[in-house]
Amino acid sequence: MSTLFPCSQSPLRLIFKAKVPFPSLFHTISRSHGRPMSRITGICWEHVGLPSTRKPLSGFRMLCTGEDLTTKKCVPCNSNDLRPMTEDAAKRLIRELVDWNLVNEDSKLKLRRSLKVKSFLKGMDLFQLIAEVAEAEGHHPDLHLVGWNNVTIEIWTHAVGGLTENDFILASKISKLDVHHLLSRKVSISSQHDC
Repeated sequence: MSTLFPCSQSPLRLIFKAKVPFPSLFHTISRSHGRPMSRITGICWEHVGLPSTRKPLSGFRMLCTGEDLTTKKCVPCNSNDLRPMTEDAAKRLIRELVDWNLVNEDSKLKLRRSLKVKSFLKGMDLFQLIAEVAEAEGHHPDLHLVGWNNVTIEIWTHAVGGLTENDFILASKISKLDVHHLLSRKVSISSQHDC
C-alpha cells in the first residue's frame, strides 16, 4: 500500500539515476473543489552499495525526510544486498533527525543520542518504550544507562558493520516517542526551545 504525498508539499528530493516515465510515478486525484492534484504514488528507497552485478530496482535515488522515515518499516538485516551506507549518504539523512549525532567509532558509522532522565526508574521506563518500538521494527539499538540518569542510545546495523536506512527509520520512530515526562526538567525545557 503506497503512502500518498501531495506534490506541492512533498519533501522528497530526487536525484536522477536513469530515465523513468513520470506518469508511472504520479497519480492524479480530484480535490473537493474539482481541481486535480497530482500525488506521488510510490516512494523509491535509497539504494546504497548494491553489488555491481545487481541493477537498482528504480530509476531514482531518494533521500527521505524524518517524516517519510516514520512511515517506513525496517527490512530484515539478513538480505544479501544490504550494505553499509556511505558517510555522505549518512550525512544527508542525519539532517532529518532531531537531536541525533552521526559518530564514527572504530571505522563504524553509528547514530547516537544522549538524554538525561529524572531517575534510574525513569531510565528503565524509557528503555521499555524504546524496546517496544524496536521489537515492532525488528531492529534493536544499544541502550546504555550510566550514572543513574544518563541515557545513551546507539543505533547501527551490526550485520553490516555500519549504518543502513533501518537505523534512520528506527531513530526517527524513537524521536516521535512522548518521553518528556521521563526527562529531567532542564533537558525537557531545552528540547522544547530547539523545536
